[in-house]
Amino acid sequence: MAGHFEPLPGGGAAVALDEVEISILRSLAVQLLELIGPGESQGPDEADPLARLFAEGPSEPPADPALARLFPDAYGDPGAEQDRRERAYASEFRRYTENDLRARKREDALGVVGSLDTLSPAGGGGAVLRLAPEECRRWLGALNDLRLAIGTRLEVREDDDTEELFRLPDEDPRKPMVMAYLWLGGLQETLIEAMTG
Repeated sequence: MAGHFEPLPGGGAAVALDEVEISILRSLAVQLLELIGPGESQGPDEADPLARLFAEGPSEPPADPALARLFPDAYGDPGAEQDRRERAYASEFRRYTENDLRARKREDALGVVGSLDTLSPAGGGGAVLRLAPEECRRWLGALNDLRLAIGTRLEVREDDDTEELFRLPDEDPRKPMVMAYLWLGGLQETLIEAMTG
């Protein structure tokens, strides 16, 4: 089980993590929360579910490339110039969906932090993280978001780019980020297998 998720009887998944892995995962999830930004503060109008349903969000894509990858335009081809109509559709769609998408991504990352905070590694060793099926979904979402953000920072655009990452020399300053990216990919893959197996 060390280093990869395995299915639990009755649903869910488990993974053995050592103290360093727990610390890295928690740190990455907190950094993801900082990247996504704080949630909306709830004033009197926002406490009303109907008001929240029709609350408008941003209409322009984020300037940060990692955020733009996490919150892509819904219209047009990625990386291609949009025509006026596509830009208008994307703007309208973003206004009514991005706040909810940000909230879900925040909940996923907070779920990772919360479940890691319940672990108590024994004497410098590790602990086994057991996730219920709903927690698995949140972890899968957060792992995906982390890989997208890190992959954007590493300028990974295609599968071939990942092959180049394997060949980076140890002294390359991107190497720790590459190792995290690859490790998260392994966790994500084994979590999917545990959930579907």
